[in-house]
Parts: sequence; structure tokens; C-alpha cells
Amino acid sequence: MRNCSFLKANLHLILIPLVVVTLHILTNNQYGFHRDELDLLMNARQLDWGYVAYPPLSPFLARIGLELFGSSLRGLRVFPALAQGIVVLLTMLMARDFDAKRPGQIVAGLSAGIAPVAMVAGTLLQYMSFDYFWWVVVAFFLVRLIKTTDPRWWLGIGAGIGLGMMTKFTMVFWAAGVVVAALATPLRRYLRSRWLWLGAALALLIYLPNLIWQIQHNFISLDFLAAIHARDIAWGRTEGFLTDQLYATTYPTTLPLWVIGLFFCLFSNNGKTYRPLAYLFLTTFFLLLVSRGRGYYLAPAYAMLLAAGSARWEYWLAQRSVRPFSPGWQATWITLSISFVTAVVIMKPVVPINSTLWPITSDINDNVVEMIGWQELTAQIAQIYADIPQLEKPKTVILAGNYGEAGALDLYGTEYDLPPVISGSNSLWQRGYGNFEPESVIVVGFERQYADHFFKVCKQVGTVSNQYSVRNEESSFHTSLFICHQPRQSWEVLWANMQWFQ
Repeated sequence: MRNCSFLKANLHLILIPLVVVTLHILTNNQYGFHRDELDLLMNARQLDWGYVAYPPLSPFLARIGLELFGSSLRGLRVFPALAQGIVVLLTMLMARDFDAKRPGQIVAGLSAGIAPVAMVAGTLLQYMSFDYFWWVVVAFFLVRLIKTTDPRWWLGIGAGIGLGMMTKFTMVFWAAGVVVAALATPLRRYLRSRWLWLGAALALLIYLPNLIWQIQHNFISLDFLAAIHARDIAWGRTEGFLTDQLYATTYPTTLPLWVIGLFFCLFSNNGKTYRPLAYLFLTTFFLLLVSRGRGYYLAPAYAMLLAAGSARWEYWLAQRSVRPFSPGWQATWITLSISFVTAVVIMKPVVPINSTLWPITSDINDNVVEMIGWQELTAQIAQIYADIPQLEKPKTVILAGNYGEAGALDLYGTEYDLPPVISGSNSLWQRGYGNFEPESVIVVGFERQYADHFFKVCKQVGTVSNQYSVRNEESSFHTSLFICHQPRQSWEVLWANMQWFQ
């Protein structure tokens, strides 16, 4: 009987995350892989302790996915779906630590699950998805530390930070927030606890393999991050940081919840115990703002605030009515239900490409347009390769301008027995141009002037397109396909000047 009572009391903690995971899995088998996923899968086939663009944990998880599911779109996206399900669970558990009962916990979980960035994180197999997860893990353990005063939770915080650093370097901002929260609040008493320092040591130990890799490669990831950050600023990608916090990092209808949660932790006498969470959020917010980070970087920080806000919302409603279906609760459930449905339609890859909704949803969530056309591109390259004289094929390579093209040709090219794919992009450049001096080069992803810059003879042999006429990077820019010969310099010299960051 006791087990039945426990299960009944906690059934929502199982069902809500399970629904979220199931929803993601069922709706993730549309369109195709995103260019970032293709890059991750390509690096997953060549495991290392580090890569130019990111640390090694995400490619490692992708490799497990490849071994389990092959190239299945739905199968490879199981891990990000599971990660988001756990995020929802942890948010509900944080709400419980804020003294929320079942309704408040459900509100917190659903609010976290429908956030636009969370919807994308549950769709794409990329490092952003797992970075999101580790931020929430760190917040969860910090809430547990505050709630229980058990210093052993520092081990969980340290593990979360270490694994986050092995996933995406933006964890540095979140870790800095934890430091400020510890120093500026009564949490500083733990400076005398061995558990805090063991947690810090654990974080360093987990991250150590990538740190050694960075030292061996002259911290090339710092060069990459500097170049990408400068590009993002030049392209205006960082200008919407503040407005992104209103409608992208959380769903607009849940904005009052996280505002309530922040004010509760920051100003309320009842919430002063949780003031470290406000310091954690505000420090990270400020650091990303002044460093001109992308708006979505802060998205996982809102889970803990949604948990706090949901608990306070439940408390406020309880003061006015004890009825479970009072007008206040009815409005809450209706709002969350409508938000849930619209979030799925807008942010998940479910709208048919030829429907009237596609122009709207693809404009709001432009990730979906980068999932179109990769297999068609591979088929076009295969046809070009088939037309190359048989005697030239042994010394033919494909030169890709970006990691998406390289990743697509790496994933789908085995079906056509395509030649090696080389590129100057990110980690591909470090792998070189192969064991022979290429003589015939199929060039994809270059404007004409850049192809002519590297080769004396280039002939256009095709144009990239997709059957839906979707406008994305591949169909809008550098669309010409070339066969090139006679490099203007030796390949050794040519390759030295072919490195670029993307």
C-alpha cells in the first residue's frame, strides 16, 4: 500500500517527462539532418579528445547513437529527446524543493518543456542540446544544496560543470555565476567544506582530457571562438540578446512565471534562502550581455526561475481558492495547453513543406530550412563523379566549402562510393588533404572567384537545388558545382592557406 501511495503521489513526475520524450521522438523524423548534426556525426566517426569547434562529449554521444541506430534520423535524435525529458523532470523536482505541490510542479515542467530553445534542443543532435541539459543539472544540484544544506551536493555541481565543459564552452559563464553566488551569499560558508573543493577538483578532472588536447593544439578553440564571435557580431546575430529573453529562451506566456521566480529569489524575505539562484542568473545574464553573446545561450538558466515562479503562482492561487478547478487554475491550464500546441507546431519539424503554414513556421524557426536538400546534394555530386573518366577517379577528391556539405557527403556518400571529402573548415583542415596529391577536384560550396583563386582550371558542372525550392544556405549562396584541375600552388602550400573557421 505504501508503494502504491508513493507511486500515485509521484506519478506526474514520470508521466510528464515521458510525454515530452515521446512527443520529441515521434515528431523528430521529418525533413532531414541539420547541417550542425551532419558535422557532429562526421566527427563522431573520428573520435578524439577535442575538436576545433567544440569539446568531445557530444560527438561521443553521437557515436553511441550511430552504433545503436545507424543513420536513422529518429534514432539519432533519441538522446536529445531524452535530455529534454530529464530537463522537464529536474525542473519539476526543483519546483518541489520550492514547496510546490503537484499542480505547481506540473506547471513548472510544462513551462520548461515548451520553451522555444528547449523545443529545438529536444530535436537536434548537437552540442547545444546537451549544453542545455548540463546547465539545468548544475542548477538542480545547487537548489538541492540550498534546500538540504548537505554539502555533498557540491559533487553534483562539480560533475555538472565538468561535463558541461566537455560539451560546450559557454559553461564557463554558468560556472562563473556559481562562483559569484557562492561568494556573495551565505553559501560562502562552504568554502571551509572539503566537499566544495572536491566538487571543484571533480570538475577539473572531468574536463582535463580536453584541456590537455587544447594545450597540445595551441588552444585552437580559442581562435575559433574569437573568429565566430566576431562573425556573429558583424552579422548582427548578437543584437537581439535582450528581446530573445522575452520570447525565445522561454515561451512568451510563461514570462510572468520566471519574472515572479526571479523577484522571489532576489527580493522576498521568504525567498532569501534562494538568493544564490538570483545571483547565479544575474551574473550569467550580465556576462553574456557585456560580452555580446547570442540570446539563446541563456535559455537553460530559466528552468530554475520557472520552478520558483510556478511554486509562487500555486501559492498565490491557493490563498484565493482551494478548488482544483477554480478560474485561476482553469486559465493556467488553458494557457499552457494552447502554448504547448502552438510551440509544437512552430518549433518542431512537423509542418509539411508544401503547406501554407511552412513560410510562417520556417521564418520563425529557421533551423528547419537547413534540414532540407542534403541527400539531393549528395546525389548531384555522385552524378558528377560518375561522369569523371575512370583513369582520373583514383586521384579525385571532393572539396567542400563548409562542414554541412562535408558532413552530408561523409554520411550519404558511402551509398555512391564517393571519393574522399576534404575541407578547410574547422577540424577537417587538421585532417589534411589525404595521402595523395589530388588532380581532379569536385568543388562544392565555393563562389566562382574562390574556386579560381585556388585552381587554374575550373568548369561549372551543376547548380545546387532541392525539390521543394526551399531557400537555405546551399540553395541561395555558392550554388555552383565545379570540377577543377591544376592547383595554383603545391598542395602543401595550398592547404596551409585553406584553413577557415565556421
